[in-house]
Amino acid sequence: KHSADHFSKLQSLSISSINGQMKLFVSEGNPHCLKVLAALEVTGVQCDVQYVNHEERVVPFLSRPALPALLLPSGLHLFSSNAICRYLFEIVGQDSSERCNQWLEWEATDLQPALLQALHMAVLHGKGSEVSKVLQGPLNYLEQSLSKGNTPYLTGEAVSVADVVLWAALYPVLSDSSLACERTSVKAWFDRGAVLHSCESAAQKVLQGKGLQGMKSYMQRQPAPQSSQSRDTQPCNSNPAEVSRAVSEEEMEAAALTWSKGLNSCPLAADRQHPILPHEGKRNLLVTSALPYVNNVPHLGNIIGCVLSADVFSRYGRLRGWNLLFVCGTDEYGTATENKAREEGLTPQQICDKYHAIHSSIYKWFQIDFDFFGRTTTEKQTEIAQDIFWRIHKHGFLIEDTVEQLRCEKCQRFLADRFVEGICPHCSYPEARGDQCDKCGRLINAVELREPQCKVCRQTPVVRSSKHLFLDLPKLEPQLEQWLEKSTSTGDWTANAKQITRSWLRDGLKPRCITRDLRWGTPVPHPDFKEKVFYVWFDAPIGYLSITANYTDKWEKWWKNPHQVELYNFMAKDNVPFHSVVFPCSLLGAQDNYTLVSHLIATEYLNYEDTKFSKSRGVGVFGDMAKDTGIPSDVWRFYLLYVRPEGQDSAFSWADMALKNNSELLNNLGNFINRAGMFVTKFFEGCVPAMELQQEDKKLLALVGWELQQYIQLMDKVKIRDALRHILNISRHGNQYIQVNEPWKKIKGGDTERQRAGTVTGVSVNIACLLSVMLLPYMPTVSQTIRDQLNAPQSCVNTMLQGTGTFVCSLSAGHRIGTVSPLFQKLEVDQIEALKKRFGGQQTTAQRASSTQPAAVPAAAAEVATSNGVDPEKAKQLTQAVTEQGEKVRALKAQKAEKAVITAEVAKLLDLKKQLALAEGKSSEPAPQKGKRK
Repeated sequence: KHSADHFSKLQSLSISSINGQMKLFVSEGNPHCLKVLAALEVTGVQCDVQYVNHEERVVPFLSRPALPALLLPSGLHLFSSNAICRYLFEIVGQDSSERCNQWLEWEATDLQPALLQALHMAVLHGKGSEVSKVLQGPLNYLEQSLSKGNTPYLTGEAVSVADVVLWAALYPVLSDSSLACERTSVKAWFDRGAVLHSCESAAQKVLQGKGLQGMKSYMQRQPAPQSSQSRDTQPCNSNPAEVSRAVSEEEMEAAALTWSKGLNSCPLAADRQHPILPHEGKRNLLVTSALPYVNNVPHLGNIIGCVLSADVFSRYGRLRGWNLLFVCGTDEYGTATENKAREEGLTPQQICDKYHAIHSSIYKWFQIDFDFFGRTTTEKQTEIAQDIFWRIHKHGFLIEDTVEQLRCEKCQRFLADRFVEGICPHCSYPEARGDQCDKCGRLINAVELREPQCKVCRQTPVVRSSKHLFLDLPKLEPQLEQWLEKSTSTGDWTANAKQITRSWLRDGLKPRCITRDLRWGTPVPHPDFKEKVFYVWFDAPIGYLSITANYTDKWEKWWKNPHQVELYNFMAKDNVPFHSVVFPCSLLGAQDNYTLVSHLIATEYLNYEDTKFSKSRGVGVFGDMAKDTGIPSDVWRFYLLYVRPEGQDSAFSWADMALKNNSELLNNLGNFINRAGMFVTKFFEGCVPAMELQQEDKKLLALVGWELQQYIQLMDKVKIRDALRHILNISRHGNQYIQVNEPWKKIKGGDTERQRAGTVTGVSVNIACLLSVMLLPYMPTVSQTIRDQLNAPQSCVNTMLQGTGTFVCSLSAGHRIGTVSPLFQKLEVDQIEALKKRFGGQQTTAQRASSTQPAAVPAAAAEVATSNGVDPEKAKQLTQAVTEQGEKVRALKAQKAEKAVITAEVAKLLDLKKQLALAEGKSSEPAPQKGKRK
């Protein structure tokens, strides 16, 4: 509840200062969010709506999640749903009357406790028949009030905030046909609310057309209400990790029975046999990751947004026994490649070769397990792209038009979309690109930009005319909408993917130019346009097809097989419209039975500390730098997945990375697994002891089994970050179990106590084995290390995740484990501070350049690089870099750093010296030493 003083302050903000500046955070399935979205629709207040996860903590000063939450321009937060609704109505001049406030108070204190109990019973326990009984009192009161009044709405002739709040609160129950409302006045009032399109629209957004089941994920995270008679004093957004979960006797016995079955009947998973092709009767998944652009080194945000997320899901899918193919590759055409080639004195193909090798090396270090990693500069790309073009042309979905384009007279070229920048004509964002604004997401034609600049030379371009071909998106729109309705309702599309796609369709599709006045790209085969190439966003997604075709000549079994194949696309949110609108329209227009995306998984953005990644400013960690930090790739994977921007933008933080490493990996996960293994070694001579389960053990088995089920449900829905929390929950349960039972004390007691120590140790080491399996998609090396230490049978990998997922005893009594050692190392404060400083933008240009040099540059590239001869400016920069790198090597030697670290830095120093020699026009070969043969 908010005080009158607080509201008077809020009202003092003018409507003009509020519109467009507020941000509303909501989550799907949360009934409280239904209220605020309905109020937003009814009032028409302009507000940025952001969908986040149920557990997202968007209000910084609260210790627990609170959704919905409204961030005001002043920096204040509202986080009571009724307060937010009241505030939205007050913005548009509809102040709450005393009667209105009474209804809001009644809804919060009387209706909500009963309603939450009713929803809990109906959604989680299937006891819909109990709902009317639980809600009998509040609904009777509402019926009496409405029947006594002579107005259609709660407070008068017009809809008030009270109507919207109560209607939205009761919508999940009263709209369910199986829970028919027999109260005449309530039904009439509700039906009047139901005809309001805005309220229905809000319900659709929150419940996704699934009715009560649309709230299941949310309700599972809420503590069970005690009764409808008692006031529910615990906020409904409590963190589920803080609530002790009750386990029934039936659950305990079922868990113990499952555990006792062991691994005997489970077949071993077969090794992958290439080429992987769809199989009749199996679940066939084709997983693609947005093709990384080849003109630069990917940073951490790029990596988590596409390839790492796709890798985790692919590894998980293989554990589940699905028939899965994971392909990716570098996107290599376009102006950016031409420009990069000009900057580095190479040909476009040499740039592609160089950066394709850099990308491949980075992803290999991050353990991205592609089935095939290809590229778009291939004959197959040309062949397939041109075939799709001619099919679209044949079916009448291309139109010709003369367009005005921006041309840079200084660079003597037409400027491709991404090489012009200016002020967005829609939202005035100052760094909008020539094709799309990153802030408002709207499409832009480059000539619409205000104050445009050529990104190469910063000159103001001029407008010139050129004839181009357009994909007729308006003509394809009916087919697209029909397909989208099916795909978004049956597949797993992230909320932002749905929102971005809806916004494109809401504004109406416009023809999209698919040709460009460039030299580097797939040639347009039409004779009237032979001097042009395909626009990169028409051409690049076809790379998924051509890369698969380079993997297997039977590629059409994946790409022309929509009835057997489920296509998963992973990307960051800025790529969504091209994958949900433009590319599907191209394939629909080709009319060749193409496989279209079934599940579109888009992340928000990952920032670096409190700013953006910037290669030019030396801010942030880029893919090729991560391995030089000395932090293992599994730890990088873990932290990036822990902060994966699923519902809203998130940030990489060195301090937080150290905290999560030291608390979650070292003290929680690593501590439990190491203790479990060490007890076997120390107390039982390396053999798993006999286990006699008591009720306490069965309760733990049930808790662990439940966490496993949650993990599987979330991973099936590609909720990667949320699923990781359940792995950490299991190790927390394990640590608590060990701490309470104290096997190190009981092992010194009598037979009964020694037996108890054995049971606790045996159960713990089996939980460690389960954790190794659940960790495999996230931390593959750590997963394998745990299984090696436990000498775990191979069948444990697929046993516990096949089918519905079960926790079984995989290390039976008598099983001999291997050598146990710590899994993680502490990240020290001084180490983290040094890394934060190193990547915070303080490096010199030459240091940054040297840190991104690939281990080996293709010979052709090296020849071009050295052909320019003496370069005094470069020599000056490199001299400084050599000096600084030399000091760094000496410091490492003085600190007695690890040999591998010193060797890597010495290699960098030698490489810098070679570059310096070339820049000074000297031979890069070292001079022969006297007295020694050459």
